[in-house]
Amino acid sequence: MIQKIPPGQKIICLNRKASFNYFFIEILEAGISLKGSEVKSLREGKGSIADSYAVDNNGELYLINSHIPLYRQSSYNNHDPKGDRKLLLKRKEINKLIGRINQDGLTLIPTKLYFVKGKVKVEIAVAKGKKLYDKRQVKKTRDWNREKARLLSKNNK
Repeated sequence: MIQKIPPGQKIICLNRKASFNYFFIEILEAGISLKGSEVKSLREGKGSIADSYAVDNNGELYLINSHIPLYRQSSYNNHDPKGDRKLLLKRKEINKLIGRINQDGLTLIPTKLYFVKGKVKVEIAVAKGKKLYDKRQVKKTRDWNREKARLLSKNNK
């Protein structure tokens, strides 16, 4: 599925496995608090959010297990590559997300990391984990759609 990229948006990294492992209920855009060396490393197109998730810590949301490699030109004030990074949201949104996490057993998964007008943003999905049989069903429908398209293209030739 090809997504249109809005003008002024530069994608840094995607979490492709997230849509396979989770059902997305709601998608939000959040800012992220970074140091200068982290931003410079992200401008080079490096970074990964493959195994990351967000948790609440004293009423604030933090991105855990995201990897931003060290910036080579930075010296003594470099950053921790696997450190926790604070997500910047409004208080009302944070309270709503914390309530959904605690009550419904949902989780917060980052799906995309990108620049918008020079600012780093994270697309966060409120998600529910898929069971193994759900993943099998997704694979079956994907394979069937691919086979169907192949048959239709053969008939049209």
